[in-house]
Amino acid sequence: MSSLSAAFQQFAPRKPHAPAVILFSGGLDSSTVLALAKDLGYTPYALSVGYGQRHSSELAAAKHIAKKMGVVRHEVVNLDLTRFGGSALTDSAIAVPTTPSDTAEIPVTYVPARNTILLSLALGWAESLGGLDIFYGANAVDYSGYPDCRPEYVASFETMASLATKAGVEALSHENRVRVHAPIINMSKAEIIALGKSLGVDYSQTVSCYQANDLGEACGVCESCRLRQAGFQQANLIDPTRYQK
Repeated sequence: MSSLSAAFQQFAPRKPHAPAVILFSGGLDSSTVLALAKDLGYTPYALSVGYGQRHSSELAAAKHIAKKMGVVRHEVVNLDLTRFGGSALTDSAIAVPTTPSDTAEIPVTYVPARNTILLSLALGWAESLGGLDIFYGANAVDYSGYPDCRPEYVASFETMASLATKAGVEALSHENRVRVHAPIINMSKAEIIALGKSLGVDYSQTVSCYQANDLGEACGVCESCRLRQAGFQQANLIDPTRYQK
């Protein structure tokens, strides 16, 4: 564990090299979380999900980055949420917003129950590995108002995980419970970027854009792109993102 990761001691493994499943989209946040979990001493297993998002370039980035970071195993699960729609990311009839919203409403880029679905998959894999630790890149500071990125949601899912699994029910103590880690949840985008840079994350390879092209080049105007741009600016770092011309 590096001296920097010592600041994240609460997320450290309870046993050396314990397996951890990391929800991994190939974006900025999840790449930072993957690097942190590995630095903390976990044996990392990366889980990516093709849920019908507008482009496949983030999954291509996830495969490349997971291999580069040396995960033990990278699984890509296909789950077609376009059959349900309800989001600009899974329904081509709903446009991705390119201007900031003036309302407090949850934006149309929210995918109904996405994190609950994805975390459930991660929980199933973690339990089959004999592990009790899941990581995901939820963020409640620089985020779009998604309900499944709040601390109370993380705590609630963790409670459910302990009630719904054999591992949770048979846990001998509170210390052996299933844990859902969201280590960057209270960090600004600039702080996340600074953390990732210190851990050696190559952000030029990550894809965060809601509507990136087949080459993984970002649009530069969607909300995810704007938050990312502001993060690099506030961190006083050059933005390495590849943008569409």
